[in-house]
Amino acid sequence: MENLNICPVIMAGGSGTRLWPLSRGNYPKQFLSLADGCETMLQETILRLDGIADHPPMLICNEEHRFIAAEQLRQIDKKHSGIFLEPVGRNTAPAIALAAFQALEANNDPLLLVLAADHVIDNVSAFHHSIKMAVEHAESGKLVTFGIVANAPETGYGYIKKGTQQGSGFIVEQFVEKPDRKTAEDYLKSGEYCWNSGMFLFRASRYLDALNSCRPDIFEACKKAIGIQVRDLDFIRIDKEAFIACPDESIDYAVMEHTSDAVVVPMDAGWNDIGGFEALWQVSKKDTKGNAVTGDVHLVNCENSLIHTESKLVAAIGVQDLIVVATKDALLVADKSQAQNVKSIVQSLKDGGRKEVKFHREVYRPWGKYDSIDSGERFQVKRITVKPGAKLSVQMHHHRAEHWIVVSGTAKVTIDSVEQFLTENESVYIPITSVHALENPGKVNLELIEVQSGSYLEEDDIVRFEDRYGRS
Repeated sequence: MENLNICPVIMAGGSGTRLWPLSRGNYPKQFLSLADGCETMLQETILRLDGIADHPPMLICNEEHRFIAAEQLRQIDKKHSGIFLEPVGRNTAPAIALAAFQALEANNDPLLLVLAADHVIDNVSAFHHSIKMAVEHAESGKLVTFGIVANAPETGYGYIKKGTQQGSGFIVEQFVEKPDRKTAEDYLKSGEYCWNSGMFLFRASRYLDALNSCRPDIFEACKKAIGIQVRDLDFIRIDKEAFIACPDESIDYAVMEHTSDAVVVPMDAGWNDIGGFEALWQVSKKDTKGNAVTGDVHLVNCENSLIHTESKLVAAIGVQDLIVVATKDALLVADKSQAQNVKSIVQSLKDGGRKEVKFHREVYRPWGKYDSIDSGERFQVKRITVKPGAKLSVQMHHHRAEHWIVVSGTAKVTIDSVEQFLTENESVYIPITSVHALENPGKVNLELIEVQSGSYLEEDDIVRFEDRYGRS
């Protein structure tokens, strides 16, 4: 398979609230390793493109996830064709339009393979086979969607009704919303329906023509937004005001349901969108009693449960059909049949102003990460990890002083223009309002303990004077 001119477009902007507390606003499920692999879902999405894509993928994500996305590509040594930063979420139709405009500018009107960053696909060869079958349709000007061969009466997926067969695909007769159980059973029995995967293949120019015909308001807003773009390191920033004015619409509603050129190509590749903990249990490896276990877990007489712990020991006795998820700062216990209601818990926590909705205790930054170990009324303790060669911004604080104690590695510390080097078991004090910076000049990770003290300890008490990562 050569010279097919395929450019993948990976949508990486979801929030994954049904997988809380694993998935959170600042670190959602596409950046996590969930399905028994060491790679994250985004990394697996990119790795399964080997042998099928002719161009490095374009990524579309939001501003606060940009460094996570770039770092995860670096970890697997994969290039990209640009990381688009959406100023606000406007659903899939506008996001794909941005990629199409960019692809036309950079390449010779490629075939865009639109994928979500958070899908599991067990059979990569079957995945590749379906894409190959779809190429002939896309090259002839069709807008191809991939329909997952249904093997159960799922009520959590939309469906596509197949019409007249056309080569390796079928004319799309109808897109159907998520059905009730009885309707889903009827769909399965008929053999005429498949699950709507949200994956597509079409030529960039063909999608833009269809979008302009069906939704010229979205077309014009995206054309205006991408017409004013700024390159920042790996990232592409577009005109914020123009994109905010763009309607919020999915590609299904904006284009696919209105075009006469929609074709569905079946795909039977062990697909799952990991929409909740029930789905995560389904795709996970299980013991002889149907338990899917991750972390330090001890079970006695338990069946068909998902038990996941990040650090602490979890012991369970005599439970069945249970979801137990323990992170460093939260514990979720749910009946497996009620797992879809996790989203309502998240909304309740959000309404209560709980930080756990958005942040893990361990927070990733472009220079490394920090773990908030302890906190009180006037103090906070963090364990900070700085990657080799990385540097925190030159900054100061109006309300807090800091002590840094080096645990391992070497720290280059600058306080009010005075530089010094610290190694293991050495410490330094940074007074309130002192301009300071921390850098790792070594070849191994720098680990240190930071003790903050003061009247206000939130992250917005940071005045940045210089930052190599472009943060304001």
